[in-house]
Amino acid sequence: MSAHNETIEQRLNEMEVKLTFIDDAVQALTTADADQSQRIAALERALRDLRGELSSMRTGPADEPHNEPPPPHY
Repeated sequence: MSAHNETIEQRLNEMEVKLTFIDDAVQALTTADADQSQRIAALERALRDLRGELSSMRTGPADEPHNEPPPPHY
């Protein structure tokens, strides 16, 4: 094999190795993105639930001052 062909083959091998690492990195990023999307969705559901609970607490009978008993010193 000529020196030129050996150089081309060496460069091809290096590119194949780099491509393998890139493929692994893309797969890892894809997995991380999917995991984060699931976590964000769970956090959004939890936030929505908490907002609902807070809203129901605000609309309870304690929110109306005329329904509150007077303080004990009266």
